[in-house]
Amino acid sequence: MLYHLLYPLSKYYSAFNVFQYITFRTIYAVVTALVICFVLGPYIIKRLSVLQLGQVIRRNGPPNHKSKEGTPTMGGALILFSVILSILLWTNLTNPYVWVLIFITVSMGVVGFIDDYKKIVKKDSSGLRPRYKFLCQLLIAFLVALFLYVSEFNTIVTIPFLKEVRIDMGWFYVPFAMFVIVGASNAVNLTDGLDGLAVGPIIIAGATYMLLAYLTGHSGIANYLQIMYVPFVGELTIFAGAMVGASLGFLWFNTYPAQVFMGDIGSLAMGGALGTIAIITKHEALLVLIGGIFVVEALSVIFQVASFKLRGKRVFMMAPIHHHFELKGWPEPRIIVRFWIIAIILSLIAVSTLKLR
Repeated sequence: MLYHLLYPLSKYYSAFNVFQYITFRTIYAVVTALVICFVLGPYIIKRLSVLQLGQVIRRNGPPNHKSKEGTPTMGGALILFSVILSILLWTNLTNPYVWVLIFITVSMGVVGFIDDYKKIVKKDSSGLRPRYKFLCQLLIAFLVALFLYVSEFNTIVTIPFLKEVRIDMGWFYVPFAMFVIVGASNAVNLTDGLDGLAVGPIIIAGATYMLLAYLTGHSGIANYLQIMYVPFVGELTIFAGAMVGASLGFLWFNTYPAQVFMGDIGSLAMGGALGTIAIITKHEALLVLIGGIFVVEALSVIFQVASFKLRGKRVFMMAPIHHHFELKGWPEPRIIVRFWIIAIILSLIAVSTLKLR
């Protein structure tokens, strides 16, 4: 909105030329989303408390989590509002990729809201039935993947460390993109089990894709780094920046001991957005590294369930894996910070692949 209102004035006042620069608008998208969270955070937390939208703790969860019961949840709505408002203010709204990201974020957020609503308001501990939740996610991801495919989006997938390997997936890119988006959404959701555990890696992954979106959308830099150039994708730098700013603002209230929890409304939406940015920036495979914490959390659940069904034995004391370390006696802040450190290391390795080709 500000881009469309103020940049045209550059023909009269040269100072407004700054609005053409993605870097300038990204910085202020980060700041805008951060300030919105800081300003609205206390009010949102108070309203959630008044409405008694408190976290319900599972009976079979870690014993030390009982003290968290009643903590306001569905705070992810604050992240979504901050991201969307910041995006509407600072991006070029004629860019179709921006609207794809808005669609996936809002749609996944709606699915998460329904799940949270059934758990908290309707007192249904199971929430939205897994099959229905999964089907909704598949449908949303299918619409995004199909839109990209019919828009003649590049269906080539590159592999980190292997410059010469380029796989053109053709029509199979649609189910592949669906897998990435839905997988990322659910992986972030599974990670959201401790105070600040999920939002920290979201910030790190968002910042990494902020860099990758800028590099991919700049033809000169993309050519120099020998990465795939995607026209107009640079505008997603601003979207990723808004995600970082909103998540930082939310972390202010979500850090241990948390004043508010993200809920599915936030985790499903942020995960879906990360997966979609990975697809559009053509760094899908790098998401395994950049979102390594999310991948490990999801795999720990898969291995746990598979092992119990096949062998009748558990691999971990409890899944996802962060609960395993809790039951081993690790203090919650230690688990959180160590997972953040691992997320930073993995993102640095991912960025290093830009030169190791």
